[in-house]
Amino acid sequence: MRAIWKGAVSFGLVSIAVKLYSATEEKDIRFHQVHRTDGGRIKYQRTCSVDGEVVSYDDIAKGYDIGGGEMVILTDEDFADLPLSTSRAIDVLEFVPAEQIDPILFAKAYYLEPEGQAAKPYVLLRDALRDADRVAIVKIAIRQREQLATLRVRDDVLVLNTMMWPDEVRTPDFGFLDEDIETRPAELAMASSLIDSMAGSFKADEFTDNYRAALQEVIDAKVEGREVVQPEEADEEPAAAIDLMAALKASVERARKARGEDAPAAPAKKTAAAKKATPAKKAAKPARKSA
Repeated sequence: MRAIWKGAVSFGLVSIAVKLYSATEEKDIRFHQVHRTDGGRIKYQRTCSVDGEVVSYDDIAKGYDIGGGEMVILTDEDFADLPLSTSRAIDVLEFVPAEQIDPILFAKAYYLEPEGQAAKPYVLLRDALRDADRVAIVKIAIRQREQLATLRVRDDVLVLNTMMWPDEVRTPDFGFLDEDIETRPAELAMASSLIDSMAGSFKADEFTDNYRAALQEVIDAKVEGREVVQPEEADEEPAAAIDLMAALKASVERARKARGEDAPAAPAKKTAAAKKATPAKKAAKPARKSA
């Protein structure tokens, strides 16, 4: 891995020199745009929409569209005095319980590695975070942007998760939220039964990207000059649902079948023969003769 940032975690009066590494990588299969007839790479030129001239990087500035066809042009000098941290510091602001942070705020994850003689204070902060069962709320400047982030422990390594700012999270505005929709107790009980029948423990390595694997097979087949054989689909077509309860019941039965579980046995109905075999009621005793 290659470090993308170097700086220090500022923890009170303690400074911990660290390197920052991307903790994740996308595995998407990437393509180039090419000329269909000869495979030549397609190139693009940066041209000005006003005079049509080809523009070099040195002549490119940042522009902010204020509407009405007007553009405000900003130069490097305009950005120089902005209050962006240039001290290469990860400033710890506070320590909070992890469950207080909504996962929707998380953006990208990075590993922190201690640099030079910083291993001891690094391990101290790591162990203290683990013992306190909290995460650190920090600020960091990456790629000319100040970001809110958390520091937490994963596999004995400090992990920095950049976060969205609160005003960057959209508020859901959907019509059904204003409707008075009620669920029946029977429907809720059946939905809970479906959740129970599909309950499990999350193990990330059990899930695979089937589309990427199939696409890689197509590419390999092209390279080797062989035909791609598509596997037969064995999935059954779901039956048309009569109503919500019918769909829930069918879903529970399918989930139990997939797990190899037997459906709960229904109480047996008496057959006609069984009814005949039922002993008749005893005849009433004759009345006593009067003296």
